[in-house]
Amino acid sequence: MTFRAYIIEDSSTIRENLIETLNELAQVQPVGTTGSEHEAKRWLAQNDWDLAVIDLFLQEGSGMNVLDACRQRRPGQKVVVLSNHSSRDVRWRCMQLGADAVFDKSTELEMLVDYCARFKAQREHPDAEPNVAPTATALPAAPA
Repeated sequence: MTFRAYIIEDSSTIRENLIETLNELAQVQPVGTTGSEHEAKRWLAQNDWDLAVIDLFLQEGSGMNVLDACRQRRPGQKVVVLSNHSSRDVRWRCMQLGADAVFDKSTELEMLVDYCARFKAQREHPDAEPNVAPTATALPAAPA
């Protein structure tokens, strides 16, 4: 089963490394990328995808607005934030906007890969026992 990810990241270096890492370690197939809020919202609304990986600061617009636009999505689609800006308050706001998980680019990339691999395995084997390992740094119940 193909596991399709759309990556919203403005840095071409990070985008290329992320594509390679997710493809190699989690067997995630990238189906598109952009560094633009407008393009991301348009593409996500018009195409099939399983996972959206969103950076918060983009060349044009904001990842928060992309995240908000993803509130209306098909069941089973996941949206995660991957950002260098992942303070307690930012994580809380992302969860309020519908993020399934928030990962810090500099310290939680392995956790993102694990999250993707578990999500893919769950989609392929829905009757299997779920893996309950933590997926990201604990999120606060409310902002500080």
